[in-house]
Amino acid sequence: MGGVTRISVMLVCLLAGVVFPTRAEDPYLYFTWNITYGTLAPAGVPQQVILINGEFPGPNINSTSNNNVVINVFNNLDEPFLFHWAGIQQRKNSWQDGVAGTNCPIQPGANFTYKFQVKDQIGSYFYYPSLGMHRAAGGFGGLRINSRLLIPVPYADPEDDYTVLAGDWYTKSHSTLAKLLDSGRALGRPQALLVNGQNAKGDGTDQPLFTMLPGKTYKYRLCNVGLKNSVNFRFQNHQMKLVEMEGSHTVQNVYDSLDVHLGQCYGVLVTADQEPKDYYIVASSRFTKIILTGKGIIRYVNGKGPAAPEIPEAPVGWAWSLNQFRSFRWNLTASAARPNPQGSYHYGQINITRTLKFVNTVSRDNGKLRYAINGVSHVESETPLKLAEYFGIGDKVFKYDTIPDEPPANLGTAVTLAPNVVKFEYRTFIEIIFENHEKSVQSYNLNGYSFFAVAIEPGTWTPEKRKNYNLLDGVSRHTIQVFPKSWAAIMLTCDDVGMWNLRSEIAENRYLGQQLYISVPTPERSLRDEYNMPDNGLLCGAVAGLPRPPSYV
Repeated sequence: MGGVTRISVMLVCLLAGVVFPTRAEDPYLYFTWNITYGTLAPAGVPQQVILINGEFPGPNINSTSNNNVVINVFNNLDEPFLFHWAGIQQRKNSWQDGVAGTNCPIQPGANFTYKFQVKDQIGSYFYYPSLGMHRAAGGFGGLRINSRLLIPVPYADPEDDYTVLAGDWYTKSHSTLAKLLDSGRALGRPQALLVNGQNAKGDGTDQPLFTMLPGKTYKYRLCNVGLKNSVNFRFQNHQMKLVEMEGSHTVQNVYDSLDVHLGQCYGVLVTADQEPKDYYIVASSRFTKIILTGKGIIRYVNGKGPAAPEIPEAPVGWAWSLNQFRSFRWNLTASAARPNPQGSYHYGQINITRTLKFVNTVSRDNGKLRYAINGVSHVESETPLKLAEYFGIGDKVFKYDTIPDEPPANLGTAVTLAPNVVKFEYRTFIEIIFENHEKSVQSYNLNGYSFFAVAIEPGTWTPEKRKNYNLLDGVSRHTIQVFPKSWAAIMLTCDDVGMWNLRSEIAENRYLGQQLYISVPTPERSLRDEYNMPDNGLLCGAVAGLPRPPSYV
């Protein structure tokens, strides 16, 4: 191939957002995204939303394990902007994580190119705008990572693969919601629940979200992209076979409905084995006094007849949801993203080197609402924490371990406002206990890692509770729920160098401080442990104008 032809092919692939294989590296996916405001009425009320290339929700990223993903983001909004790729581990590469503690925002009228590898992962994920309350305006989309061809998945290839993004929705703009929180008030109840940005009317005018051929089996990736509430998913007259959860193959149990908590994604198989006609996929809020319900149409090809108006009922109470969690098991015989059984990692036989117990609290001191973990409410700094650490001025921006490993004995509602950073020693084995004393369900997400969800139980945690842990086949995932007056335990190997966000997935809790960062420093500045800061990395705050530190070798 001549030089001109090679350049032409590369340009075409860059514009089309498709795979461009290179000789020396894994394949590349190129995308160009224009971020704009638009006016839509997804809940029946015209409001400002965030569009990606004119789309709401945004486009799906369909990748394969080890692909390099390159996304050039043009920020056409009137405020700074960042994307976060929820669940993508960014191995040695927290530079691309896209949260306020790791990245300077993309300024209005500017662009930034994310480049990351979906290394050794498979499964269902989503991306979203991470600053402020932007996620309340949209800007989110599905991100799937398929298994490489040489690594089989533990089920037959589905006829097609569909992404379902459901979540509660406010009809106020994201900026109005942020002002509410800044003024010390709560968000209150959401006004709607959307399925892929809409809610079927059920009057015969709805276009189908998805189509199915009779007798064929389809994969549905169910994600809760909402701000406040857990969601129950169910398919009218159809059962779901759970096959994957946040990057792990699961034991393939069959369910009539599934509770998916904030930030979580499940992969299920649904077979078109009913009378050919329309059916509803239903998502409804859980653990709320007023139940919000969203519906979408699934249409059998050449089927005749509308969906029946009677929709399947959702379960009641969180005890049902806890029992469902206990039914989830890691598939120990399936291959993972690498060609070996995912259950070959015997996490239950590793000695715990550090235990942290995190208790969430809420404070209304002087009428100002704040949320905290172990009494510390995180405050974003003008200089991203990762950059301050990298440039050697961390002590001017934050202090390590302001938060104790155990909640203070006199933990009340008083909070300390500060950047909240915990330092973990590289390659240690960590146990984290989340204890929820509140009346609502919590959901926590950890960037940069998958962890083993080993237990959720009512009451308070004590070391004796370890005898109830699942130390064999707890699912490896990145998000875990904590029910009211309950606790949850996770375990992880601290092997990904960088600065990583641990946060409540409840939007107002995160915005008002219920989050922290985990710093995993490299013992030496070495490319063996962490990539260099990218050449296009943005600088801001106290590091703006500083000479870059020497590159890792």
